[in-house]
Amino acid sequence: MATQLQWLIAGLALASAAFWYDFKSWQRFGTGGTPPTLRGYLKIRRWGLYLSLFQRQNLFDASPIPNTGPSYLSPSTLPPRPGPRPATTRWTLPQRQHRTPITPGASALLASLMHDVAASPAYAPYISTGPSKTEGGTGAAIYVKPDVEGMNPDAGKIFYEVAHVHPSDSSLHVYLAPRDARLVVQSGWGVRFPVPWLAPSSWVMVWAPRDEGEVGVVRGIVGAGVSFAVGRGVSE
Repeated sequence: MATQLQWLIAGLALASAAFWYDFKSWQRFGTGGTPPTLRGYLKIRRWGLYLSLFQRQNLFDASPIPNTGPSYLSPSTLPPRPGPRPATTRWTLPQRQHRTPITPGASALLASLMHDVAASPAYAPYISTGPSKTEGGTGAAIYVKPDVEGMNPDAGKIFYEVAHVHPSDSSLHVYLAPRDARLVVQSGWGVRFPVPWLAPSSWVMVWAPRDEGEVGVVRGIVGAGVSFAVGRGVSE
């Protein structure tokens, strides 16, 4: 009897340690728009359990994204991403990838990407920068200006946010035209968002660029997001 009790205590201690380790790992990685509290962690874990039991999905499958509407990207401007796709973290939110090597030049370009895009003469009349509302203010984002004439009415579905960068892993989220979101996933540059009740299906995570050339590709994807938000093609 004493041995069984000892095993039970040891098992509970091990489970508690594993739980606490996962919670602290989640906090260290950056929790995005979710409060970095035990309550926030438990909410995310509940969502993950629900999705795994009742809405299992392959986020690398682009078919659930509608293949309708305008498009601002094409296979000629978005070639297949070379190499294996990054691994994603085990938490439902925040949606992140495991860090991959990035050149210093690419890291510097990415750090200023949101501000550089917003300052571009082609985009400046339509967008502005600010802390990401969907990420709890933890990173920079670009927003379509509320007074843009002819704005896409769908732009308001995520606080008028077009894109943001995740400082913790160098990935991004971008709100694209559905056909462009499909192309991004199909060509290996991104993955669908895991929580369908929080964002439209064409809100996708774009993998972290690894060099300066890939930052250029990512900038093109962000530009397509701007065009979708303002309701017309805009190019630099």
